[in-house]
Order: sequence, then C-alpha cells, then structure tokens
Amino acid sequence: MSAIHPIALSTWGGTFPATEQAIATDALEAGHVLFLPDLRFGLSDAERAYLTPEIVGRSKNVSYDPANGKIGGTTVAALKVNELRALMDRFATSTRNLLAALLPTYGAGLHQAKTSLRPVEVAGRVQSWRKDDTRLHVDSFPSQPSNGKRILRVFSNVNPTGRARVWKVGEPFESVARRYWPKLRAPLPGERGLLAAVRVTKAVRTRYDHYMLKLHDAMKLDPEYQARFSAATHPFPANSTWVCFTDQVSHAAVSGAHQLEQTFWVDVSVLRNPASAPLRVLETLAGRKLA
Repeated sequence: MSAIHPIALSTWGGTFPATEQAIATDALEAGHVLFLPDLRFGLSDAERAYLTPEIVGRSKNVSYDPANGKIGGTTVAALKVNELRALMDRFATSTRNLLAALLPTYGAGLHQAKTSLRPVEVAGRVQSWRKDDTRLHVDSFPSQPSNGKRILRVFSNVNPTGRARVWKVGEPFESVARRYWPKLRAPLPGERGLLAAVRVTKAVRTRYDHYMLKLHDAMKLDPEYQARFSAATHPFPANSTWVCFTDQVSHAAVSGAHQLEQTFWVDVSVLRNPASAPLRVLETLAGRKLA
C-alpha cells in the first residue's frame, strides 16, 4: 500500500459516512499521509500580500496560538498584524472543523496546539543538522515534551505561483525504530529532571520523549539512511492539503515555500489502533513503560 492515501474532499468540514471516517483513521494510524488534492485554503487578495519571506525574521515562520491569540515571529507592522492573526485563526478553525468531521472518534482526545505560516523557501536554506528538515526524520520537540501524546499535523500549500511542496517519505515507523533502537542512548540519572530545572524543557521529559528525540537525531545524522530514500519524493501541489502523524511518518521537506501548518496533540487512548503509536512500538522494544 502506498504511503500516500488520497481522499476526494473539497470542504473543510461537513458530514462523512462512518465507513469513510474509519478508512481515513485507519490509514492515518497505519502511518500513511492523507492527501486531499482538492481541499484548498482560499486567501483574499489582501491576505496573499502576506505570502512573502519579508514578513518573518530569523525564525523563518510565523507562529500563532489559537488558545490565546498570541502571534510571534513576524515583522509585520502592528497596524497589520491583526489581519495576519485573522488569517491564521481562520486556518486553525478550518483544520479543527476538518478533523472533527473526518476523525470524530478522537473527540476530546484531540488537542489543538500552534499554527504556523512558513513563507520561506525550504531548498537551499543554511541550517544546523538538527534543524535541517530536508533530512528524513520523525518529529520530536526538544523543549516541549509530549508525555506520550501523538503529533498530528495538517498542512496546506498556499503557494501563490503554483509551486508544489515536495516531500520525501521513508519507511514505516517500526522499521525505523528497530533499525536505530540499539544505538539510542538511555537517559542518564537525573538528566531529564535537570533539563527541566534549568528550563531547557518546559516539563520533565518522559523516557519516551528522550528516545524519540534521540531517534530524530540519529536519522538526521545517518547519511546512508538519507541517501536510501533520496528519490522517494511526492509533490503536494499548490491549493492541496495533507494530514499525517509526523511522529510516525518518516518525512522530509525537499522544496517549496508558503505553507500553512496546524499541529494537534492526540491522546493514545483515543486511537482505533493504539498498538501502532510510536509510544507502544518503543515500549515493546524497551520491554517497559516509557510514559
């Protein structure tokens, strides 16, 4: 089965048959990317004015928190920032409506996190190896422990010139985990507590978070692994949307600019197949609970 699972959908919400909901949920949890080629996030002429790298500083992306309305990472003048905030809030609301309709079994176990606008071209950017997302990786946040929750993301390509966002997609998570598990260092005594105490992390990392971060790093630092999947690319056209568990799907952004992105946390307890979660896969390899 292909890693890309297409779905014919052109509205952000609505009603879907239970069979379609189950198929989409199962594909997502199996590590596939739900590809919605006809789901366009439309922008007004005024909003398209924000599709320029000039609106961001060193962060290279605008960040918005739907919970409190705070926006950061932008150089937009104060008089204009409310327009940008409204754009990002509309995307946050649209993605929430989409997942409520398509993945209703997640219910209260689906928690909306931050929204991002990424207007900068990916290809050719100078980055440290850890921040270089053109290298295959699974997501893990260094400063924000997940406590075992899943990372689910919705992406929309809003490129105004029609350019695709090109990804590489690697092998299934269990294969990646088994490949690197013997090389992943266990946390040192007191290490996780110390990182929280000096505020490197916002909370104490679980063992799961520790191992996921080590896995993320091991993948990016392995040139042979990166070369193996150098030709396995998939273009996501302008005006398309895609959804995946980025803690499970081995992925890399090869090229493209002007992308909207919404992050959600998902409780493992609401999954249809909890055994597929990275937490459960790593616990099987470790022979113990990790979160």
